[in-house]
Amino acid sequence: MTAPNVALSTGPTRDLLISGTQPIADDEVTVLLGAAYTRGTVLGRITASDKYTLSASAAVDGSQTPSAILLHDIPADAADRKANVGFTGQFNPDALTLGAGHTIASIRFGLRQLGIFLKSISKVY
Repeated sequence: MTAPNVALSTGPTRDLLISGTQPIADDEVTVLLGAAYTRGTVLGRITASDKYTLSASAAVDGSQTPSAILLHDIPADAADRKANVGFTGQFNPDALTLGAGHTIASIRFGLRQLGIFLKSISKVY
């Protein structure tokens, strides 16, 4: 079942992050302090701390591997922050925010192995 804070299609508008009707398995994780993150940011898990941050291909702390999609905006903060992320589901690649060195082509297969599928929205209702 989809988390209540994930806005799906209702009426004539459609959420542009979610591109299918697959259920989204979400959970709350700790996002590393500092930067602001927008809904749709592709996150990786820092192995040593179990915290999440923007996944960048050159990272060497585990976060170089994309593993979750942020489900809501979070502001820059001086402290780590709790946030809901999607661990499975179908997402619009055009609505994702990628870290340095990643492309949709470079992350598609790895995300698919986790149950995160990338499919463009061909028609907005």
